[in-house]
Amino acid sequence: MENPASMEGGNEDLRRPEGPTTTVDTDYVIGQDNIYPKVLGLKFDLHGSVFTISSLVILAFVLLTLALHDQVEPLLNGIRDWLTGNLTWFFILAGNIFVVVALALIVTPLGKIRIGGPDAKPDYSYAGWFAMLFAAGMGIGLVFYGVSEPMSHFSSSLAGTTVGESGLRTDWAPLGGAQGDQAAALSLGMAATIYHWGLHPWAAYALVALSLAIFAYNKGLPLTMRSVFYPILGERVWGWPGHVIDILAVFSTLFGLATSLGFGAKQAATGLNYLFDIPNNDASLVILIAGITAVALCSVMAGLDKGVQRLSMINMALAFLLLFFIIAVGPTLAIATGFFDNIVSYLEYIPALSMPFGREDANYSQGWTAVYWAWWISWSPFVGMFIARVSRGRTVREFLISVLLVPTLVSILWMTAFGGTAIEQLVSTGFTGVQDAALELKLFEMLNQLPLAAITSSVGIVLVIVFFVTSSDSGSLVIDSITAGGKMNAPKPQRIFWCIIEGAIAIALLLGGGLGGLQAATVSTGLPFTLVLLIACYAIIKGLMSEPTEGRLVRRTRT
Repeated sequence: MENPASMEGGNEDLRRPEGPTTTVDTDYVIGQDNIYPKVLGLKFDLHGSVFTISSLVILAFVLLTLALHDQVEPLLNGIRDWLTGNLTWFFILAGNIFVVVALALIVTPLGKIRIGGPDAKPDYSYAGWFAMLFAAGMGIGLVFYGVSEPMSHFSSSLAGTTVGESGLRTDWAPLGGAQGDQAAALSLGMAATIYHWGLHPWAAYALVALSLAIFAYNKGLPLTMRSVFYPILGERVWGWPGHVIDILAVFSTLFGLATSLGFGAKQAATGLNYLFDIPNNDASLVILIAGITAVALCSVMAGLDKGVQRLSMINMALAFLLLFFIIAVGPTLAIATGFFDNIVSYLEYIPALSMPFGREDANYSQGWTAVYWAWWISWSPFVGMFIARVSRGRTVREFLISVLLVPTLVSILWMTAFGGTAIEQLVSTGFTGVQDAALELKLFEMLNQLPLAAITSSVGIVLVIVFFVTSSDSGSLVIDSITAGGKMNAPKPQRIFWCIIEGAIAIALLLGGGLGGLQAATVSTGLPFTLVLLIACYAIIKGLMSEPTEGRLVRRTRT
């Protein structure tokens, strides 16, 4: 996932509610627990506890991972296998709860409540708002998995199920597969893909964003995760319970970002090797991550707020251009009809795909779904904070419908165009290049069968690299805000620090455990934050129920 728009602005952006709301009566002042050290002449403004613990733990992790490479790789893979093998049901169940809560809020009277107060007006037009929602969800992940995941699920479904000597299935087919039936395998494969990119991840993002928006813009609290828990913890949220919540948000966001950056670096390095025969090895990955991190650092140091926004808009234009190119020169009719067929297939299979118990497709549910859910949840503070900042003035119902449906439909179109084209190449012409290629190479193999392959492949690499830059820049801003006690205009050297740390974590994880290491870090940090989000579901409902609606007495209270 991707947050390309900058969130720089300052604490004045957190405007007071407009109209009658039940603001929280607290003596807490943003930044009251901060420290102000000077290092080498640079001034810092940091939350003492959150920044110190977060930075020291992360630095220790990076150093130990790089120093103990041989020991870390099996450890990380072991952690991933144990968590996904034993707690997949928990991730899937939590994802279902997020969807149910989001849909329930749409249809209840709570959906009439307006973010920012009953008199608040939207800061952006529908067109601008929808564009930013799309931007928030469009990132390295779709470029990396747009071809590879639909093809993987189609191929495994078509191959059917296999059982090993232990009596357990050894195949990767979702559900029961569709052995020998191309039409059924296509339907199941696309549904299994869209399940990972549709309502479930966006429900998690929507609930985090809504929680942050309501407690910041309606309750008058800082725009940090701890504020969401005020209905449960009260004034204790400013103490160690709140510190722990924000520290978990930092860990979750950092490792979620590092995972995306690691996948992006792998695909960019593979693409450069494919096009220009540049060696694809650890040294290339390190140089690539370091170089792109340096570009992100330049934007941070120069304060190129508008520059980053323009870069993101250019990237989004390139993404749409590539998408429309695929639709135009690929199997246009198959993509057009497949879009609607895939929506139907998604709705048909989603009850079975989202069943947390009694699953026999362990490789799919554990190796794909559980890792995805942890990844999306780890991104939720990052994406949620961005969505919250651009959604002031929208009603809860309007907000949830838009955040759930718009990105889901865009993801379905993207997967249909990219994955559907690759599958059509296999079925219609017998081209097996995409099916046989490594995960990070499948996009380039598909593009190679279409006109202007060198140009479109280069565009794909540019997309990954620029998404990398904007993610790193915007991500460092979000993490810096959390570790600065909720301040949105903290000194830039702090953002520089976190920008460097993001690149260092990506390098450490790739060298220490490869893609498996990235997945292990995501699952490990996603697990505790899943618990945080489940509790937040209760907190946001309680917070919304305290807001005045028609016929309810308006009162100012300590929530």
